[in-house]
Amino acid sequence: MSGQKLLLKNLTIYTENQSIDNGYIKINDQKIEEINELDMLKDDERYRTLDFSNTKGCAIPGLIDVHIHGANGADVMDATPEALETMAQALPMEGTTSFLATTMTQSEENIEKALENTAAYIKRQPNQHAEVIGIHLEGPFINKVRKGAQPEEHILKPDVALFKKWNELAADNIKLVTLAPEVDGAELLIRYLTEQGIVASAGHTDATAAEIELAMDQGLSHITHLYNQMRGFHHREPGVVGAAWQHKQLMVEMIADGVHSTPYAVKTAYDLIGKDNLLLITDAIRAKCLQGGEYELGGQKVFVEDNKATLEDGTLAGSTLKLNDAVKNIMQFSGCSLPEAVSMSSTNAAKELGMTDRKGSLATGKDADIVLLDDNHDILLTLCRGEIAYERK
Repeated sequence: MSGQKLLLKNLTIYTENQSIDNGYIKINDQKIEEINELDMLKDDERYRTLDFSNTKGCAIPGLIDVHIHGANGADVMDATPEALETMAQALPMEGTTSFLATTMTQSEENIEKALENTAAYIKRQPNQHAEVIGIHLEGPFINKVRKGAQPEEHILKPDVALFKKWNELAADNIKLVTLAPEVDGAELLIRYLTEQGIVASAGHTDATAAEIELAMDQGLSHITHLYNQMRGFHHREPGVVGAAWQHKQLMVEMIADGVHSTPYAVKTAYDLIGKDNLLLITDAIRAKCLQGGEYELGGQKVFVEDNKATLEDGTLAGSTLKLNDAVKNIMQFSGCSLPEAVSMSSTNAAKELGMTDRKGSLATGKDADIVLLDDNHDILLTLCRGEIAYERK
């Protein structure tokens, strides 16, 4: 299918800096070839035409999830190509066209298997599914006090030598590392990550606001799942949350599902942090796309009921959130516009990962990662690098 030519027309198109009310997009060989108003279109029989005049559809860039563990029965820690393939096939149904395969705190052996498997998959992955654009190493360099659903027995102190070994096994595909900046050894690892162009993120951390600021001096630039498993805001100790609200140098993840963060908390974050520094994520586990019931996460039992995933003791254990639902939720909770929600679900991730030449917006020459929405902002069609990966029947 590589090299096919597609023409999408009669759409509202949200480009990098404007919206085109009645436009078209030409796609050629996995890339966006042309975007313009419909009256500028010259007929060309070489293009397969998809006409959306009856749908009131709009086109946005493909969504990017930088924090996702699993979907549709599969988990990154399964360490099999089939697991990643299952995730990559499922995610376009929610408009996600690229993602960071996210590991979790586990034995060194299991982490290494997952890293090697993901690196091998990245080399041969097909175009017609969501693209694995790297790895998010969540743990094991975290604080036991804020472990959440990360197994305590596998938590390790930050170790630059061990990380070097792991990134070598991952073929240098680790793009983001969640760690606790206040624990011994974190400062050296944050410095090393920053030198290597890898994003250092504070998560599963009991850091004070001052400790976050000290870590920022070393290169920390990201906050993992705001509000969850971190020191919260207090008027005498602002904590990680206060630092996230205050510092515009930080990119801040948020699970906008109404469970991990209430609508009020989501709106507060949007009002204080803004569209340029928020990053919508799912933190989804293998139960996403499936029915409620009993599942597994890092060797632990997880129970899913009413879209809420918990361990046996009631601790939240990831989510079953779909990224397009996060987009709709933040629009509802905060009153933001669709273009602002696109910034938080696509553009900001591409910027942070240094991929704006390929991802994060609709522009000539970029990957044809395109999502078409109906007037309810539900998914009509998802293209991954110019191939139809999902089409609503």
